[in-house]
Amino acid sequence: MKTEASPYHFLVRPSALTRGSVTVDVTTAIRQAIVSMALAPGVNIDKTAICEQLGVSRFPVSEALARLQAEGLVDIAPQRGSTVSLVKIADVREYMLIRKALESEALRVLIGRHDAEVIAALHANMAAQREAASRDDSETFHQIDVDFHDIIYRSMRFTKIKGIIDSARANLDRARRLIITPRRLALTIAEHQAIFDGILAANQDQATRAIRAHIDAVMVELFAFAREHPGLFADGDTLGSDSDSFPFG
Repeated sequence: MKTEASPYHFLVRPSALTRGSVTVDVTTAIRQAIVSMALAPGVNIDKTAICEQLGVSRFPVSEALARLQAEGLVDIAPQRGSTVSLVKIADVREYMLIRKALESEALRVLIGRHDAEVIAALHANMAAQREAASRDDSETFHQIDVDFHDIIYRSMRFTKIKGIIDSARANLDRARRLIITPRRLALTIAEHQAIFDGILAANQDQATRAIRAHIDAVMVELFAFAREHPGLFADGDTLGSDSDSFPFG
């Protein structure tokens, strides 16, 4: 008799569950599914099916969902269960403003050092971006894109700043995945190259303008997408047709 495929087949069961890591591993698995859009915004979450797929009891799954609720990725309603939260444009706007400020400062620090190791890492990353885009591999490209920005942040060597960025990343990654197209991949490469050109020229103003323009361009596209698909966003219907929904420049 053929068994029915699990509705959560995309959840990867941890290879070695240990007593102290079960909740962490379950949280990581569900978070990745939400961020990658395998679990789409607004869908109901079946805890029993997740338990069966991951081979765990209900407790770590309940704990994982509570942690993801704190991250803004899950909504938990008494008597009604859990759902994947809709993307909140207001939150994305604030996180992107934080990124503009922090990454601009990170570029200033990086250019002040002109660290050869960082430059080499960025060269390799740009090549990897182009290779992934040539294969239209959006998932791999996304991870390389994240690393491009991480290389810049790492130049600051401030762990608390990395923590702030990481705490915001899950919702940012969900929002950015909504607008990934071959056109956006090409534009991102060009925008990243402009940032890198400023770094290579040791020109803080050039690099800073480029990173701010890159973030603004992503937000313009995201706002346009949200206006066309308001149902995917908790506050999609609050966006009018104005062009100043994000502090540009």
